[in-house]
Amino acid sequence: MGIVNIDEDLHDQIRKASAVSCRSINAQAAFWIKIGMLCELNPTQSFNEIVARELRAAGVVPQAVRVAST
Repeated sequence: MGIVNIDEDLHDQIRKASAVSCRSINAQAAFWIKIGMLCELNPTQSFNEIVARELRAAGVVPQAVRVAST
């Protein structure tokens, strides 16, 4: 594994995003790198299409969400 130098402001944004996404800082950076690469390789697909495709490829099956009655 190598070391990547990034701008302090970008590191701060990664740190903030990682807290929201419940990922480590490294996992958040890796996610952004992977999705960015996939977006560049698939310019006609939206972010949502790419993420849905990757989830399907990983075997994630969407399930109906139940809303609790009040």
